Amino acid sequence: MTANTMAILHKRALLLSYFTVGYNVVECGVALLAGYLAGSIALTGFGLDSLAESLSGAVMIWRFGGHAGLSAAEEERLERKAIHLVGYTFLGLAVYVLYESLDKLYFREIPAPSLLGMAVAVASLIIMPALFLYKYRTGKSLSSPSLMADSKQTLACALLSLALLIGLGLNYLYGIWQADSVIGLLIAVFLIREGYRTLKEEKLCGCACSCPPPKPSAGS
Repeated sequence: MTANTMAILHKRALLLSYFTVGYNVVECGVALLAGYLAGSIALTGFGLDSLAESLSGAVMIWRFGGHAGLSAAEEERLERKAIHLVGYTFLGLAVYVLYESLDKLYFREIPAPSLLGMAVAVASLIIMPALFLYKYRTGKSLSSPSLMADSKQTLACALLSLALLIGLGLNYLYGIWQADSVIGLLIAVFLIREGYRTLKEEKLCGCACSCPPPKPSAGS
């Protein structure tokens, strides 16, 4: 593979990461709004997960996008701090979603049906699988384990979107309001898993290409 091809693939990896972060920010805002309007902890938890994912992805874009004036040791130190921040953010959000889910179940707080929330879930189900495929193929071409791992994280988000759609659909179609809190509990478990893994492995779930763009050879 030529240096020019590698550079193109690396640029594509960064663009995919930029898109992932941008989409998660939009998804977060819409999901939180829908969750607030409907009183849905599943939607709120889904939005908070998108917030944590966008924070994670932004750190990796910063890490692999290149920085002027920072030594490798300084970059590593700042990255470690950022990883701990993201990990504890996941765990903090998990505690909130877990508490709210159990609280709503116990006090029988019935969320309103949310067509906006279902639209968010459907959009994610359409976009995330395609994004997974692009990331995986690019990561495989680059021989980048981090980007391939990130593609699997994107696929996991798609499955979470499916769970959200099922929960919202059960409430909308059949009035099974408990499904909303059950999906909230599922999202809380997902957040705990991500937070624990991030802190234990000191790696973020959102990854850009783990290699700098190749420099053209002297003869090119």
